[in-house]
Amino acid sequence: MRIEELDSIITSIKSYLELEKASGVEEFYSCAAQDVATVQDGAAGGLAALRKEVLGCRECDLSRTRTNVVFGAGDPKAKLMFIGEAPGADEDAQGLPFVGRAGQLLTKIIEAMGLKRQDVYIANILKCRPPNNRPPLPTEILACRDNVRRQVEMIKPRVICTLGKFASQTLLGTETPISALRGTFHEYNGTKVMPTFHPAYLLRNPEDKKLVWQDMKKVMKEL
Repeated sequence: MRIEELDSIITSIKSYLELEKASGVEEFYSCAAQDVATVQDGAAGGLAALRKEVLGCRECDLSRTRTNVVFGAGDPKAKLMFIGEAPGADEDAQGLPFVGRAGQLLTKIIEAMGLKRQDVYIANILKCRPPNNRPPLPTEILACRDNVRRQVEMIKPRVICTLGKFASQTLLGTETPISALRGTFHEYNGTKVMPTFHPAYLLRNPEDKKLVWQDMKKVMKEL
């Protein structure tokens, strides 16, 4: 095998392991082919098993247009979980949530709270990017919303922060505008939820950053 080929293989393996780690996979197994089923059974109740399941999802047409499934990333035992709407172009390309301009702003918000991205868990309602970043369709929501419910059940965060109108209304099952939802704690299956504006909205309306910071201070107090 040529050195160039070996370097390419090593780079691919490193990228795969980094993505797995960011998605919450903390252990990797070495086993014979006949032992794979046993390993999978042992991980069936965890995020790693759910991620493998979601990677193969074909429940809606987004599976035909996506580049990567964007499952989620962060600490599987996080006390704070952020949930957004759906992956964008950068997220679809990298397979990780909130890595574009809006994601960079979210990172700054997290760091201003005295935390790091690896201390929280970040996910989206939809795990695949809608073409041209169009709003999710009702059929896509129905096909995907159970995945985020299972993520919440496994992570057991103390607080969920929903980012933007879509994530907030979908998770809380309401049509109340985000302007009325934000600033007050709500509840999702026994977990406190703080809706706030989406970072992409803040890029267009920077004057509302102060409102988001008010929301984050309430989250920090709750934590």
